[in-house]
Amino acid sequence: MHAQQLQQKIDDRSAVVGLVGLGYVGLPLAMEFCKAGFTVIGFDVSDRVCKLLMSGKSHIQDVPAAEVAQFATSGKFVATPDPKQLGKCDAISIAVPTPLGKTRDPDLSYVLAAAETIATNAHKGLLIVLESTTYPGTTRELMQPRLEQAGLTVGTDVFLAFSPERVDPGNPVWHTKNTPKVVGGITEQCTLLAQRLYGACIDTVVPVTSTEAAELVKLLENTFRAVNIGLVNEMAIVCDKLGVDVWEVIDAAATKPFGYMKFTPGPGIGGHCIPLDPHYLAWKMRTLNYRTRFIDVASEINSEMPNFVVDKVAKALNAERKSVNGSKVLVLGISYKRDIDDMRESPALDVMKLLEVSGAEVSFHDPHVASFREDGHEVKGVELTDARLAAADAVVIVTDHKAIDYQRVVDTAALVIDTRNALARMRPGRARIVALSQAPTIQGSAAGHPVGAA
Repeated sequence: MHAQQLQQKIDDRSAVVGLVGLGYVGLPLAMEFCKAGFTVIGFDVSDRVCKLLMSGKSHIQDVPAAEVAQFATSGKFVATPDPKQLGKCDAISIAVPTPLGKTRDPDLSYVLAAAETIATNAHKGLLIVLESTTYPGTTRELMQPRLEQAGLTVGTDVFLAFSPERVDPGNPVWHTKNTPKVVGGITEQCTLLAQRLYGACIDTVVPVTSTEAAELVKLLENTFRAVNIGLVNEMAIVCDKLGVDVWEVIDAAATKPFGYMKFTPGPGIGGHCIPLDPHYLAWKMRTLNYRTRFIDVASEINSEMPNFVVDKVAKALNAERKSVNGSKVLVLGISYKRDIDDMRESPALDVMKLLEVSGAEVSFHDPHVASFREDGHEVKGVELTDARLAAADAVVIVTDHKAIDYQRVVDTAALVIDTRNALARMRPGRARIVALSQAPTIQGSAAGHPVGAA
């Protein structure tokens, strides 16, 4: 009976949808539910975020303020720090952070807090979907008991499922609506209702047979990426030692129309997913006395890339008869990837910290990040002027934002360490360019521009 009533509410859009967490995952999903005709209640512990959204502004780059303002004004979207409002919801999606602790163990405190809040305000006929990335077994082992302790039987009174978030911030092609949505429920009825809910606002919904399968899907996706990024990062080190241009090798390999997928090296990996998700799987397998060797090796290689970059900077400065200590180093781009403002787990922070520990005077410019807070104090970016470029002993390209004029960098700076191949198509200028790995300059080569051995 409860399942049929909820299905009818979903179909006629009278269901009230709740979102716990209004960040990079929750807010875009809330907007899609609003567009599909649902009334949405967004709960976030941050009173500041709720007030910002209700004033018609957006704190997420991929969500236009005009969109938030439209639904907030019409009453279709409400952002609130009051957990009791969740009692009005017929379906609730949980999109809260799942960081790792200092020992790389899962920190599920946000998920547990959300589960307790929902259980306190739950009623019969409610659908709950966990979206936060976690280890296989979380939904069944942690979420289900808390609902049943409240006297609600999962599968008949309330319905519980897992659906991994697949948000890719800044992606101009794939976004919340057109990225296929995987769902897996505790029971078949749970899966069907979750499929019905997301099918109302997402183009493609892919059901799997259990919450464990759905949880593992996300971990496989990002473990695949982490391992392959680790492989290509190691290839960059190999090419550097062999005196071969890794970018040339990668581009040539990518011409093969089958059996190869292009990945590119860089100063490390960032974002909430790739650096963290594989460790959820590794942690779970350690509890089963199994070591995930690919994950461990990839993590080791990827985590060493900031050191590799700083070593490049030191050698490049040494070739100019300068030491890192006392040198002025300008870092270009500090978000974790191109054209976004997201700094979570950004390798740029490690590069900057390592340079500072070595005595460098470090500044940064990022067209998407004006400042950030670290260790309790604010670090402000600088304007990218010709005078600043010329005065820098070394410029390090860590994130290759399109808004940066790289030809100007080449023409004005004296030394540039390019970790992203951003300068590949620039004409020769004043700068000596040091790549992540590169072949020695061949005199008379038509492809050559000023490249100095690091």
